[in-house]
Parts: sequence; structure tokens; C-alpha cells
Amino acid sequence: MNEILQAMQANRAQMEQWFEHLHRNPELSMQEEKTAQFIAGLLRQWGDEVETGIGKYGIVASLTAGDGRKAVGLRADFDAVPIQEDNDLPYKSAVDGVAHLCGHDGHTTMLLAAGEYLARTRNFNGTVRLIFQPGEETMEGAPAMIKDGLFERFPVDAVFGMHNMPGLELGKLYFTEGFTMAAVDNWEIELTGKGSHGSMPELGIDPIVAGSALVMALQTIVSRNVSPRNPAVVTVGAFQSGQAGNVVAHSAVLRLSIRTTTDEDRELVLNRVRELTKGVAEAYGCTYEIREGVPGAVLVNDPEETRKAYEIARAAFGAENVVFPGPTYLGSEDFAFMLQQRPGTYCFLGNGDTPMVHHPRYVFNKGLLPVGAAY
Repeated sequence: MNEILQAMQANRAQMEQWFEHLHRNPELSMQEEKTAQFIAGLLRQWGDEVETGIGKYGIVASLTAGDGRKAVGLRADFDAVPIQEDNDLPYKSAVDGVAHLCGHDGHTTMLLAAGEYLARTRNFNGTVRLIFQPGEETMEGAPAMIKDGLFERFPVDAVFGMHNMPGLELGKLYFTEGFTMAAVDNWEIELTGKGSHGSMPELGIDPIVAGSALVMALQTIVSRNVSPRNPAVVTVGAFQSGQAGNVVAHSAVLRLSIRTTTDEDRELVLNRVRELTKGVAEAYGCTYEIREGVPGAVLVNDPEETRKAYEIARAAFGAENVVFPGPTYLGSEDFAFMLQQRPGTYCFLGNGDTPMVHHPRYVFNKGLLPVGAAY
């Protein structure tokens, strides 16, 4: 067994304690005050140089050993999702309607364990930056930390991230160079008509009818504007309007998740959403407002750093436990913003045959903790 993996296996009980604490006490994106305090408290015990409050709740712990001039960044996210957990676990979420159903508690635990090992052994030459990031689920955390001077204040030559993935073989690491995850743009469209009594629709302007037409029109963007060679999705995940059957509602709100895999397609698709919204609203006599979220970014892994990470993983865990090239997803990750700033790679760690992340019964496999920490 690899020496580092052996050390992590020996520390598994401690890792599970950290993990279960984080799982019981989830906090939503950009609200992770207590989580950040817990992480920083552990890091300070190990003598790291710890900086907090980066991009609100972000943390960077810096460790230096030897005389090496290179610096590497290792990143983990620590926010939870607004979903009620439906698992019967002894460490089940204690917060109603909020849970770590994406595995960020596991990611943070793995990076904490790696940090404890490095602080204790100084088994490296150069500088390691442990980057603990808030707000991944809302795509806010990485941009906030970058805006707050992440890479100017804490320089790195390369930056690395990792995510567990249900459906991939348990314990195996998957590496993909180039495009790996989609850009996501979460938009909200409000159509405003004119309320009326349901028996007198001629006196009103119905935003539900306009919104229904818009939902159907938006479905033509990918099928008729985007090349079939390039994956893309325009999902209307919420359509909210009205309270009663005998009322013509005054307004309607559509919430969109727009996912694209190239910068060119992203610009095309977003422009088509704008054009169709304007056209449909005018055709039905409504006014409209588009509220654009955090601009999306395609996650692109640097080929050289990806190959390097792949070879390191092969040497550590054996060729049978490492896959290259790995899968790509239309899911999104704000680590993409960090990869726009510095070369690096983002890999997947198989979580086995479990419900997908964000499912109420998703469970992070604790057996992955030593593997991810060792990587």
C-alpha cells in the first residue's frame, strides 16, 4: 500500500469524526460562518498560516517546507444544499431543510486530513495552499475569493480540485483533459401582465399564457440553434404564478438553468433567451425583466497538469484504480473560475452505485476519505 494512503487509513477514525460533525451541521452557500470557524480552528492547531474571510467565508492555509520555489493550491468546497435529507444515519443533518447532499463535507474532510499530514510530516518541498471555499452551489464562492485577491495574495503555480461522483466505480479516480463540465447560467425571467377576474379575461393580460408560450419557445434554442455536436441544456425548473383558479394572475416568474459547453454556444444561447423573451412578451402584451445570475464558466482542465495528476495517481493507487480519459458532465462547478486564473485539473472520485448528488437519499461513502486525502 502507498505510504501516504497507509497514513490516511490509520487516521480514518479522526477523519470520520470531522466528516460526521460537518454533516450534522450543514450551512447554505455564503452562510457558512460556523463551518468556516470549525475548519480554521483545526488548521490553527496544526501551526498553519491561516487567513480567513477571503470572499466572505473562504480560508487559505499556507504551509512551507524546504527551499522549493513552487507553490500548489489544493481546493475543497464546504457549503450544503437546501434539500431535506431522507436518510436514517446516526449523523443525519440536524438542520431542517438543509443537508450535505453533494459531499462537500467529504471534500473538506479529505483536504483537512491532507493538511494535517503535511503539517505534521512536512513531506514536501515548496509551498502548499489549502483553499477551503464557500458558496460552490450558487457559483459565488470561487469568484468571490478571486475578487478578494486569492491568487495575488496566495500565489500558486497550479491548482487542483476533486469531486465525488455517484455512478462511477467506487474508489477509482477519473481524469479528463480539456472540457470537463459545463458553464451554468441561472436566470430568472419575470413577465408582468394585468390581473383580472377569471370570468373576465378580456380585461386582463395573462402572464401564464405568455409564460407557457415562452417555455415552449425556449425549448427550440438547443434543438434548432446549437450544433448537435455540442451538448447544451435550457431547463425551466420553476414556473410560479397565481394562487387561485378564478384569477388572471398579474405576473409570472420563470427560473432557468442554462448549460453550455463552449464560450461561443454560451453567448449564442443567452442571446436567444433574451430575444425570445422580448418577442414572446411583446406578442402577448406583457412587460418583462430578465435577472441574470453569476456569469457561468466552462470547466477546462489543463492538459499538462491533468496528465501529471493522472500519472501521480497511477503511481500511488495502481493503474487499475485510475481512469483516463474520464467522463464529462453538463453539471457545473465554480472551480472553473479558478482554472481560468491558473493551470490545474479537476478530477472525479467514484462514489459507487448510490443516488446522485442532490438526491434526498444521497450518501457520501466514508470509505473514500483516505483515498481522497491521499490523492
